[in-house]
Amino acid sequence: MSKRQEIRQRRQRERTRNRILVIVLVAAGALLVAFAFIRPLILTTQATASATQVPVIAITPQVFIAQVNGVHLGDPNALVKVDVYEDFRCSACRAYTLNYESTIIQNYVDTGKVYYTFHSFIVIDGNTGSDASSRSANAAMCAAAQNRFWDYHDTLYTNQVTEDASLFTDERLVAMAQNINLDMTAFNQCYQAKTYAPDVQNDITQAQALNLTFTPSILVNGTLLQIQSFSEVSTAIDAALAGK
Repeated sequence: MSKRQEIRQRRQRERTRNRILVIVLVAAGALLVAFAFIRPLILTTQATASATQVPVIAITPQVFIAQVNGVHLGDPNALVKVDVYEDFRCSACRAYTLNYESTIIQNYVDTGKVYYTFHSFIVIDGNTGSDASSRSANAAMCAAAQNRFWDYHDTLYTNQVTEDASLFTDERLVAMAQNINLDMTAFNQCYQAKTYAPDVQNDITQAQALNLTFTPSILVNGTLLQIQSFSEVSTAIDAALAGK
């Protein structure tokens, strides 16, 4: 083989190697771009699956001395009316419910001093593009139809680990109903038909008419409290009882 042919073949091999290298680099780049698009979908799917698989936490149902009537607790003729507007996915609502609500009920509702009413105020759905808060509210009202609103209410907040919609899937909302031994035939019919969607919307309309902008919004005889600590709520109730 002549020197010239040897050089020509070497250059051909170099060109072939370069083409292969370019093809490999382009393919690797395409894979990286594809992974960048796919990875968030994988993470979202994993997070949703993980949340859906979280077992429903059981609660110990509250024992009320006061009269229970759907979303209402206590004597409707009580001197003080406390209205609470909440979103079941709202973490601040969860904190209020788990830390203060039962004490307020024991001290004021069970003793006949306060008539206490829950209202749905859906705010998180509008921020996330989900309908999980609305579905949770409808489910709670279906439990109310069996006079088990407060047990379902407590179950929802106990299981609200985060505000993520994946914790409030249809499957989990049904499981929560099973967890408190509701009549599941009646619950499922009510839930699937969205029977109480108009009632939930009425609560939202009422909240908007009151110019409420946050949850939980707690009103004592119509006066909105800016802080939702137990001491602030109790101070407002005591003042109302004293006629101040």
